[in-house]
Amino acid sequence: MTLIEVMEELEKKGNPGTKSIYIKHGAREPFFGVKVGDLKPIQKKIKKDYELAKELFDTGNSDAMYLAGLIADETKMNKGDLNKWAKNAYWYMISEYTVPWVASESKFGLELGLKWIESPKENIASTGWATLANLTAIKDDSELPMDEYTKLLKRVEKEIHNSQNRVRYTMNGFVISVGSHIKELTGTAEKTAAKIGKVKVDMGGTSCKVPYASDYILKVKSMDRIGKKKKTARC
Repeated sequence: MTLIEVMEELEKKGNPGTKSIYIKHGAREPFFGVKVGDLKPIQKKIKKDYELAKELFDTGNSDAMYLAGLIADETKMNKGDLNKWAKNAYWYMISEYTVPWVASESKFGLELGLKWIESPKENIASTGWATLANLTAIKDDSELPMDEYTKLLKRVEKEIHNSQNRVRYTMNGFVISVGSHIKELTGTAEKTAAKIGKVKVDMGGTSCKVPYASDYILKVKSMDRIGKKKKTARC
């Protein structure tokens, strides 16, 4: 499919109710408000297309940007592409899902994740924490630097409550992901979760809630799913 064909398809699938919800969460015009479920048939048709993904992301249209993440060929994405995406991911559906998914599946995930969390820009820093979290879910523990992740848990413990809004959210998610996916660090993550307690995040007047890390990890443990990995970060 061409860029024009995809954009026309997205416009047809636009939903006023979905658009209204996305606006409350931070999306901005121009976009159509396409439900994620309605993007899946387009993704299935395209599969992976490196150039088309870049064209879609560059439109600045939230629906197109999200779809770009679903069809991006992680084997061809370079650091320049990923840094550009992180910079232009202006709201959390893109900055905390789309970009981290692709970054974590690329060969630059750890490097860029560690770089991005140092950014003073909220969207980039939150992308970094989400990328590092995604790595725990898709990479074998042998591929993850345990010492580095231990240090990151300690950093979260010290900094989370004084960090920027969406950075607090993704730091909390990082603790949950480490505790759920890295068996060796589950105990450390549980201690971190207990120390940070409940994390306050401004959810933009929506009914969305911040997961309580201790309860979440405990739930995963009760289902005997600690250490379970996923084939892909994208969904």
